[in-house]
Parts: sequence; structure tokens; C-alpha cells
Amino acid sequence: MFNSLSDRLQDTFERLRGKGRLTEADINVAMREIRMALLEADVNYRVVKEFVARCKEKCLTAEVLSSLSPAQNVVKVVLDELTVLLGSTDSRLTLAQNRTPNVIMLVGLQGSGKTTAAAKLAYLLKGQGHSPLLAACDTHRPAAADQLETLGGEIGVPVFRGDGKDAVAVASGSIKEAVDRLCDIVIVDTAGRLQIDEEMMEEAVAIKQAVRPDQILMVVDAMTGQDIVNVVTEFANRVDFDGVIMSKLDGDARGGGALSVREVTGKPIKFVSMGEKPDSLEVFHPDRMAKRILGMGDVVGIIEQAQKVANEQQVADAERMLREGFTMDDLLSQMQQIRKMGGLQKLAGMIPGMERAMAQMPQAASDEQLTRIESIIRSMTKEERARPKIINGQRRRRIATGSGRSVQEVNQLIKQWDEMNKMMGKMKGMMQPGAAGKKNRRAMQQMMRNMGGGGRFPF
Repeated sequence: MFNSLSDRLQDTFERLRGKGRLTEADINVAMREIRMALLEADVNYRVVKEFVARCKEKCLTAEVLSSLSPAQNVVKVVLDELTVLLGSTDSRLTLAQNRTPNVIMLVGLQGSGKTTAAAKLAYLLKGQGHSPLLAACDTHRPAAADQLETLGGEIGVPVFRGDGKDAVAVASGSIKEAVDRLCDIVIVDTAGRLQIDEEMMEEAVAIKQAVRPDQILMVVDAMTGQDIVNVVTEFANRVDFDGVIMSKLDGDARGGGALSVREVTGKPIKFVSMGEKPDSLEVFHPDRMAKRILGMGDVVGIIEQAQKVANEQQVADAERMLREGFTMDDLLSQMQQIRKMGGLQKLAGMIPGMERAMAQMPQAASDEQLTRIESIIRSMTKEERARPKIINGQRRRRIATGSGRSVQEVNQLIKQWDEMNKMMGKMKGMMQPGAAGKKNRRAMQQMMRNMGGGGRFPF
């Protein structure tokens, strides 16, 4: 996500950091690099031109040029303008309080991911305590209703298909179905075409008139690039949608469309989809996305992900680990929590500088490595997982054979477990009162410094 753009911008800022004072020539060079980075990311030319002009005007002030940290001022200017470009403030889904059911209508081109987005949105709303109903109003694409019904079944959300012939009739019937089922939200999945055509637009307008949606969201494929501008502009003129769901953002290294859509149409990005799983739809936060593009991470996002998977058992497990030590079952549990939080790649993008560091390190941890480690741990006996120190050479060969991995990989995992267990012992010692605890706290601080300088991952 935005990988190439992020790398180019970070390289530009890195060159500025070596200068004690920035001249107008330095600013011009930096702005030229930023312009090229944005254009290569497939951002709309007019958007790039206006964005760079605003950044340059703010950077060429006396306050910035005389600053003790001029490079940081340039970064701040670009961050602020990038946040404005993406939408400044969060644009959350607005639901009517005095109407049941609320209706959310999805529009977009064929292949943009409307049907999957409808299911993901239903899953998100269900998690917030709502009772959604999916309406299969794509009566043109073969098996579209079947796909929606399959997705609805996976997340436990009912799907209304009607006669499967008249999209407007299906949409109207879904409202009555929602009332009968006591569903408070109807999500209408409409038909798309490979390109904008009059028939598709007329049907979308007819459905809108029939169900009077509270929100119309346009689903846009992030990999469309600058073509997004033409598509969203046409839809905005005909159906006047309220916001955008940006799909497949995880599959686009450039992401220029996401940076163009708000500026060109004035329509906010409300959700982004970064993955295939039902829980991969997220509320879009412009400020957080801007920081991630500039390599500053998203610490708040990590905290929110951790809060989603936190429970009382994990607190009890943490206390037991401090008291009794770290087992292989604990390591397995931690990896499962990482998966629940979106996987290593997603978390890496939220940690400042981590995504870039992982890309530059061939031995960096990955989701595939987590799978390999999991297979090794599951090939151990219950006693071996509880007491890894008993795993001798013979046991290691058996574990390697059972997991389909090499003995060297088993040895590496046991060595890493030993380091983590020692760290757990240091943390336990930190809680001791007096001189002993103080000594252990100093040792722990030194260990963390060493780990930070060595660029090593626990897996």
C-alpha cells in the first residue's frame, strides 16, 4: 500500500535532514522530487500541481527557512497538506435515527469489489450491534446473488434475492423483508458494468428513487489509478453518492487514485479494504493514512487492533508468564493474536519505519514464517511445548520431520524461544524492589537497545 510513493518521499526527506539550513534551491529540488513521486504513484496531474504549489508556498516562509530543524518543518508541511488532500477529518457512516431500516446503497463498476464490500460492510455493522440485511440487486452478472448469499452465510447475515430478475423490485422487496426480520439496516448491492453506460446509470437512479437510501457509497478499485477520477465524477453527477469505499488498497503499491478522489470530487473516502477476510474493511482516517505514507506509522491503529482481541484470559496468561516463564504454547498464542490483528505485514505498516526496514531485510519476519513456526510448534508434544529445554537432538529431528521443516529451523526457533524466556525473566526481575530490581532494569534497557540496533525480529 503506497509502497513506492512512501519510499520516494522518505528518500527526499532523508536528503534534507543532512542540511543545517534550507535554501530556496533546496526547497525547489525537494518539491520537484515530491512532484515526480506523486505522478509516478498515478496521482491526477491537476491534484499534483495544486498540492506541490501549496507545499512550496508554505515551505518558502521565513519561519521555516530560519528554523533550527528545517527538514522537520518541510515534513510537517507535507504531512498537513497530505492530510487535507485525503480529507482532513474522519468521514464516518451517517445513519438516520428516526428511520428503520436504514438503507445503504453501493454503486460502482463491475470488478470494483462491490459484492465483497457489501458483505464486509455488513460484517462491520453487525459487530457494532446492528442487524443488517443484504439485498442482491445485481440481476445482470451471472451468479452474483449466489456469491452474495455465500458471503452472507459465512458471516451470519441474511440475504434477500427476490425474483432475481427486476433489480428495482428486489430493492423494494428488501425493505419489506427487513421489517419482517427486524433488521435495522439494508445494504443494497447493485449491478456494475465494465465501463460506464446509460443502462447502468438509469437502473442505479431507479433503485435510488425506489428505496431512498440514507447513504450511497461508491466502491472504487484502488488499482484503477487516474481513471478513478473519470468514473467517480460521472457517478457523482448522476447518483450523487455520499462517500467512497476504496477496495483492494493492499494490492496497489502506487495508490494514486486514493490521493486523487477526494480532491477532484469533494467526496470523502469512508472505508478502505485491505485484504480478503470479512474483517478487512476499516474506517478511513486521513491523518493516520498520511502518516503511514510518510513512514510515521499508525500507533493508534495498533492500539485499536490490540483492544479488539484483548480479553481477560490474555491478562491472566501475561501474569502467568511473568511468574512461571514463557512456553511454546505462549509463543503460539502470540502468533495467533498477530493474525487476529491483521498479520505482520499490516502491523509493520503501522509501526514507524518498520515496513521499510522489513523490505530491506531479507531475513525479516513474514506471515509465511509465522505459518512455518506454527507447524514446528504443533509437531511438538504437550510436554515439549511446556518445557522446551527437554528437546534434545533426537526430539529435534522428530519435530523437523513431523513439521516438514529442517532441523536447523527447529534449532533456530528453540534458540529464539530461549532468548525470549530470558527476557521474560528480566521483566520479572524488574518488579523486584531494591538494588536487585534496579540492576535488572538497567540490564533490560541495555538488552532493548541492543535489539533495536541489531535489527532482529523475534521470529
